[in-house]
Amino acid sequence: MQSSMNEALQYIEEHLDAEIDEKEIEKITGTSIYHFRRMFSFLSGMTLTAYIRNRRLSNAMFDLLREDVNVTETAFKYGYNSVDGFSRAFREWAGCKPSDVKQQQKQNLKAFPKLTFQLTIQGGAEMNYRIVEKEAFKIIGVSKKVPMQFEGVNAEIEELAQHITESQKEKMHQHTNIEPNQVINASYNFDDGRMIEEGYLEHMIGVLTDEAGPFEGLDVVEVPAHTWAVFSSQGPFPQTMQETWAKIAAEWLPSSDYELVKAPEISFVEDDRDLDNVYSEIWMAVQKKG
Repeated sequence: MQSSMNEALQYIEEHLDAEIDEKEIEKITGTSIYHFRRMFSFLSGMTLTAYIRNRRLSNAMFDLLREDVNVTETAFKYGYNSVDGFSRAFREWAGCKPSDVKQQQKQNLKAFPKLTFQLTIQGGAEMNYRIVEKEAFKIIGVSKKVPMQFEGVNAEIEELAQHITESQKEKMHQHTNIEPNQVINASYNFDDGRMIEEGYLEHMIGVLTDEAGPFEGLDVVEVPAHTWAVFSSQGPFPQTMQETWAKIAAEWLPSSDYELVKAPEISFVEDDRDLDNVYSEIWMAVQKKG
């Protein structure tokens, strides 16, 4: 896994000034591009799109230091459709306009080095999980587009929870009829595949059901039949749950026979009244590699 991910990063590095073929990344890694993108995000703390953008802008910085290079050719070299778009992205990243780089070179300039993954599979640390086959179901609840956040509490998700009405809570309770039969958090529609300045995702607080509806006043996400890897943990919250997320990405996925598939990532806690001993589960849709 480490070797194939680094080979994919090297392929990206060699194509920063050209089109990056997702099919080629799939061929190198032996996994879907969705799995590679999610693994990259888990392990690096940034989206693949952000990494590629930063590497291109970093290379553009060094190109612009040369006397024979101008802003226009640099913009088009790194895939920007206009000089204005390139200049705006460069200024937000570097803190100066691309046309000012040569004058700035005796001061502080910015660089973004290439990443290399060095995965260490830690033996001896138990992970409690089970593989579950689930028929198609719906997630019903209240959703919001929120920024991706790899550390700390996401204030937008907290705000979403605070704005769920009593009527919405009652309707969710009436319709839930699928394990875990309680309120869950689901993240989906990750923006990583698009060339955007910020990564966003859809987050829903809701319940699982196989009822037909309608579910007036609630948002609905249709989830096809999938195989799910369900990871359970118990201990201080949120530390234990966050550690489980880290172990899934750094230990379980690289060493297992499974890869992620495009589906909502689901989590829940059973009872958070005693924050020193909270039971939680994380549900990831998976398929056999290859």
